[in-house]
Amino acid sequence: MTLLHPTRPELPALADASRARRLGGVAEFGVFALAAFVIVMPSGLLPFGLCLFGTSVMGFRAMRQSVPGMGVNLRALGWLTVAVLLMSLWSVLLFEHGLRDVDNRSRFVVLPWAALWVYAMQPRMIWLWRGAVAGIFAALLLAAFQVARGDPRAEGWTNAIVLADIVLMLMVLAVFCRPRGRWIWVVPALVAGCVTIVLSGSRGVWPALLCLLVVVAMGARWRDGRTRLLILAAVAAIGATIVLTVPALTHQMRIGELQRDMQRYEVGDVDSSAGARLERLHVAYDTFLEHPLTGVGVGHFDDAMKRLPICDTDQWIDRCHLGHAHNDVAEWAATQGILGIALLFAVYGVPLWLLVRLYRRSGQTRFRGPAAAGIVVVLSYVLCGMTQSMFAHQVTASFYVSIIGTLIGLAVREAEQAQPLRRG
Repeated sequence: MTLLHPTRPELPALADASRARRLGGVAEFGVFALAAFVIVMPSGLLPFGLCLFGTSVMGFRAMRQSVPGMGVNLRALGWLTVAVLLMSLWSVLLFEHGLRDVDNRSRFVVLPWAALWVYAMQPRMIWLWRGAVAGIFAALLLAAFQVARGDPRAEGWTNAIVLADIVLMLMVLAVFCRPRGRWIWVVPALVAGCVTIVLSGSRGVWPALLCLLVVVAMGARWRDGRTRLLILAAVAAIGATIVLTVPALTHQMRIGELQRDMQRYEVGDVDSSAGARLERLHVAYDTFLEHPLTGVGVGHFDDAMKRLPICDTDQWIDRCHLGHAHNDVAEWAATQGILGIALLFAVYGVPLWLLVRLYRRSGQTRFRGPAAAGIVVVLSYVLCGMTQSMFAHQVTASFYVSIIGTLIGLAVREAEQAQPLRRG
């Protein structure tokens, strides 16, 4: 009895079995590099991109023959990509902006491509897990070095917020893509990830981090629900005590700064981190009401900021030129109108729907595996998107389409292998 779906092409679909193994090995390095290098080196996604492109060309026949096996998953991702690209091009034509303004949106081409590539090349998920663990520890070393040399916040090779967001996503992969019996590596990786986030000073990632820790605590094999809650409460209490009693950590997490920002905002002073964010939300809301169908154009949120008198001058004001709204919904509403909001829901909703379906078919008795990891990654992006424009940055936009495509490809393969076992 075969473990493959009847409609799926036999691999190697390539004539030469050894060539197929070589391509599979390169694909495994590709998924390892996707997680390991994304945030710890300049152009960290380049190694993954080279592996994706090279093996797709060399294994084009296998890729083509794998299309039917992906079924509705590939069609849904393909139509989502088409919708994102068409909306972006329409915005460019409408406002006569340059194509560079939709560069981050063009990366959605990778979403169905990566899913089909993983399905055809069959890299083992353990390499994605190894890459995530390696990436977390490498990010900690980089963050510690930057803070030790005197930087106020660890930023990696991008900025502090993006560093924290990507480290969180790697923590999700380390937890839910783990092989059996690897908690000895997962626990230190979670600790390293939390320390890195503290060193980044990013606060917007906290809700998603809390969500992850709750899911981990509730999913562990404790004796009963009461024990889980007690352990979770103890972990939270220990973490809060450490943060609030160690002055260096309190300073790094910018707890007092947030309180001062809100006090300044209440008296009309918006020239602060929290104040500027709230100001941008107001600008986005007013812009959406003024341009509900079209917005002001993809990548041009700074044009919306010109409605503020202080920003509509030749004087350079930093908060007028951040390039985005620091909130997903505000960003897409102000730049693309009501259709932009609908498209954003699709960007998160379509992959989430596919991943939930695949998890139900996976035969998993516990919440783990590629589909589970994908579900938590999407939800983490949603939570992080409350305080950041996740698709206004190259790294977070590219990582989303790459990792979600990869996890969907792995999840389809896992679901196929589970179906014959159920029938057997």
